[in-house]
Amino acid sequence: MKGDWVEIVVDAGDTTRTYEMAATRAGRRVETQVRRGVVEVSEVTRNGSAVRTARFMANRVLALVEHPIPREDSAAETPR
Repeated sequence: MKGDWVEIVVDAGDTTRTYEMAATRAGRRVETQVRRGVVEVSEVTRNGSAVRTARFMANRVLALVEHPIPREDSAAETPR
């Protein structure tokens, strides 16, 4: 959802670097995948096509923090 973002902290030798990937438009979301020693963070549209992708070596990633926006619970709003 728009507003979701992921923060990636990577070991860069003598220091650390922080990268951010965010869902910038309505209907987009941020997906995280870890496979074959690579961490892949993508901004994806509603139909599933990737708009932006960032790839990091898994052994260099120190932290991967997902920051979702607060969602309203639609079940709580419906009258019974």
